[in-house]
Amino acid sequence: MQRKDCRSNTDTDLKQKIINYYDECFVDYRLFWLDSKNLAMHYGYWDEDTKNHSESLLHMNRAVAAKVPFKPGDKVLDAGCGVGGSSIWLAQNFDVEVTGITLTASQIPKAEAYARKKGVADKVTFKEADYTQTPFADETFDVVWGLESICYAVNKADFVREAYRVLKKGGHIVVADGFANKDDFTADEWRYVQAFLDGCVVPNLATVNEFRSAMESSNFNDVEYTDITPQVLPSSEVLYKKSILTFPIEKMLGWLRIRTAAQTANYYAAKNQYQIFQQELAGYGIFNAQK
Repeated sequence: MQRKDCRSNTDTDLKQKIINYYDECFVDYRLFWLDSKNLAMHYGYWDEDTKNHSESLLHMNRAVAAKVPFKPGDKVLDAGCGVGGSSIWLAQNFDVEVTGITLTASQIPKAEAYARKKGVADKVTFKEADYTQTPFADETFDVVWGLESICYAVNKADFVREAYRVLKKGGHIVVADGFANKDDFTADEWRYVQAFLDGCVVPNLATVNEFRSAMESSNFNDVEYTDITPQVLPSSEVLYKKSILTFPIEKMLGWLRIRTAAQTANYYAAKNQYQIFQQELAGYGIFNAQK
């Protein structure tokens, strides 16, 4: 699945479709997922210290950061930064300088406002850029961070190669995302997968072996993968239950044509993603390696 756009409708330019998705669906994230403490547009990580959904989102940052030996003053590239949640959290907790990049221009003023409110505006910068073709010089960053953003690349190897280019020698890459557990699906299985791909505008899910191969082919050393599906599954269930509870509202607003097509598709992605994990069609894990 790695090098093909597997969405059911590929007529619209993928990048523009992703931009439209985040422009139109931010209201869903803001109402039903993130809050001012975490600013997170990703799954949560549930461990023995996690008390609630909001904490789980911060704990995902913690789990991913544990794979990287951050040092004060490190320069970090947050590849696919959303509204700046992870960038801000890293600056607050590790005293690093973070550059967050996103395709969605409307996310930048939001991220900048959040950074000012959190007191780290001097440590974070946000830019509109494609993480497969960044404007940065070779060996600019100590860390490249990708939290649930690299899935948006049609060919994940394009991102991996660019990450290798912009990392300093000895620098680290860390990627947390969903990965397919197999290459082929039955018709019933594909129904769940495609609803997720269509709704979240994700072109495909790489397998663990595909992503590992991309990292090894780019000459990364000490490539490591940690499966954290059990810690993410409770977060997936939270999303599923919220979709079930809001189903009557979703139907009514759709009937009234208040919801856009992208918002409706996003709703069905939220509903179907739990089946993908439950049926072990995909898992969730963290890749880390060193240049």
